[in-house]
Amino acid sequence: MSNEKQSKERAQAPVFIAGPCVIESAELLDIVARELCRIRQQLGIEIYFKASFDKANRTSLSSFRGPGMERGLQMLSDVKSRYALPILTDIHESYQAAPAGEVADVLQIPAFLCRQTDLLTAAARTGRIVNIKKAQFLSGQDMRFPVEKCRQSGATDVWLTERGNTFGYNNLVVDFRNIADMKQFSSTVVMDCTHSVQRPGAAGGSTGGDRKFVPAMALAAKAFGATGYFFEVHPDPDHALSDGPNMLRLEDLERVITSLL
Repeated sequence: MSNEKQSKERAQAPVFIAGPCVIESAELLDIVARELCRIRQQLGIEIYFKASFDKANRTSLSSFRGPGMERGLQMLSDVKSRYALPILTDIHESYQAAPAGEVADVLQIPAFLCRQTDLLTAAARTGRIVNIKKAQFLSGQDMRFPVEKCRQSGATDVWLTERGNTFGYNNLVVDFRNIADMKQFSSTVVMDCTHSVQRPGAAGGSTGGDRKFVPAMALAAKAFGATGYFFEVHPDPDHALSDGPNMLRLEDLERVITSLL
């Protein structure tokens, strides 16, 4: 195979992001990381390990948030060194960018915070990839401006992620045209296939959802030209401490990824 053909295939290969919504335990991280490594070897894909050290936007004050930044970043660092998986994690405050950037290869900006200038510029200054999730109240065209903030602040690689738009109360709907619109501003446009099937705040103090639609969301995004796919996964999502109803079962991840290759 020629070098030109190999380069073209690498450029066309999708990026995959997967992991539990929140760090629940070191044991959970190991279970998921081992499976991601197996899938990576089996399918020859690029896959990022995702988990949050703090879920600062939970519906209820009593909801589980995670181990916090210091302990959580150490646990993610352990996963990175043990399994050689690149790490993606989200930040909610500007002061978290620098320490998170010491561990994570990708800093993710939550959808609700994608217009927060100080947060965007702090993430950009780390030199890491910045993945900005499109807010539930914005269009794909609107994401030009968060991208510009990051690039003007020094970021060289900015990803964008589609995760649906608010559609009345407690519901989201995906306008897949946003993927094409956002590709004007970034070559890496990710479909968040699990958060897009959420029912925000629709489960009596927590977020509901319906994971059966996740595979179809992924395939529809492929048809519209997505270049990356985001899946929150868990070995037992019905007993997960965050986002269980919309998380994909870990055992189903390989099948869904295979359908996209």
